[in-house]
Amino acid sequence: MTTMSARLSAMMFLQFFIWGGWFVTLGTFLSSNLGASGGQIGMAFSTQSWGAIIAPFVIGLIADRYFNAERILAVLHLIGAVLLFQLYRAADFSTFYPFVLAYMMIYMPTLALVNSVAFRQMRDPALEFSRIRVWGTIGWIVAGVVISFVFAWDSQQAISSGGLRNTFLMSAIASLALGLYSFTLPRTAPLPREPGSGGLKQMLGLDALGLLKDRSYLVFFIASILICIPLAFYYQNANPFLAEIGVTNPTAKMAIGQVSEVLFMLLLPLFIQRFGIKLALLVGMLAWALRYLLFAYGNNGDLAFMLFTGIALHGICYDFFFVSGQIYTDAKASERFRSSAQGLITLATYGVGMLIGFWVAGQVTDHYASADSHEWKSIWLFPAGFALAIFFCFSLAFNGRQTQAVQSNG
Repeated sequence: MTTMSARLSAMMFLQFFIWGGWFVTLGTFLSSNLGASGGQIGMAFSTQSWGAIIAPFVIGLIADRYFNAERILAVLHLIGAVLLFQLYRAADFSTFYPFVLAYMMIYMPTLALVNSVAFRQMRDPALEFSRIRVWGTIGWIVAGVVISFVFAWDSQQAISSGGLRNTFLMSAIASLALGLYSFTLPRTAPLPREPGSGGLKQMLGLDALGLLKDRSYLVFFIASILICIPLAFYYQNANPFLAEIGVTNPTAKMAIGQVSEVLFMLLLPLFIQRFGIKLALLVGMLAWALRYLLFAYGNNGDLAFMLFTGIALHGICYDFFFVSGQIYTDAKASERFRSSAQGLITLATYGVGMLIGFWVAGQVTDHYASADSHEWKSIWLFPAGFALAIFFCFSLAFNGRQTQAVQSNG
């Protein structure tokens, strides 16, 4: 690994260590320590969606026009450290929510900024980027291991005594470190803009709306928004579910999903080349339904293997649908609109789709909640059935003519 690769890998490691350091256990913390309802927990998680919606404005209006990406990255993470410290101090949900909303509105743009800094230093991004980006996934995994095995903040005793509050302090320290470190990153000045480029429509990816005139892409686009509803159930409920049924070290064990994500990311190009993009998308959807069926009928006793299999399916769930979708979008869009098209699908999924998903997940969770527990089987059967319905509708409505396009562009 070159010195530059090592520097960029460290940036990616910290970027996702910060996020994984508090986001995975957020639902457990809010319900156990702040007495939040399912609806309130859904509100907290949906701040990610509001951040994803506002991110194009931050990047398009500021980073792409006036200031170096590494400097904006530094400032945002320094502000983020302050906000995370306020989350650490928050005594109730009404105090907590404004700070988590503010934090996600400044964190989500940094996801694009770290990519910008990395891409600008690469001669062959297609070859080099995955080797650097994988350190972000490793950072997320390490955060889970630290929470579970180093400090045991997610043990039953620690949860009841407020141990998960320390995850925000840990992430605040990491955010401070990345903020200071970002000032040392390679200079990444705004690129000269072509005449007539950079309008609001282009910044938000709206100039790629022409893709929706293609029936197959429209079906894919709608399915992408809808599949975010099952996705939201995992982000919001998986950690509280595992903790409530007595699984030890749940946060570290959920990191199995990120290990799976790395492995299936490597297998995905081979799968698409052999079987085509439609089958990849269908496998991803079916994996969501299977995962939640495993959660619904598994337990922390003799059927614990079902829970861990469901966690390990994360690589198929995420890579085979969302990453395949990015590949499909790149193939369908003309070269002029490829960046805008990626912005559009990101806005639709992490913005609109997840916003709906977290609301639905919150309502369903509240419906099946009792005074001190949840009817988890019914909660998990809802997204399982929903994902299965999307699977069947998509298989009938989406034609297979796009396979050749993807292969010819790949």
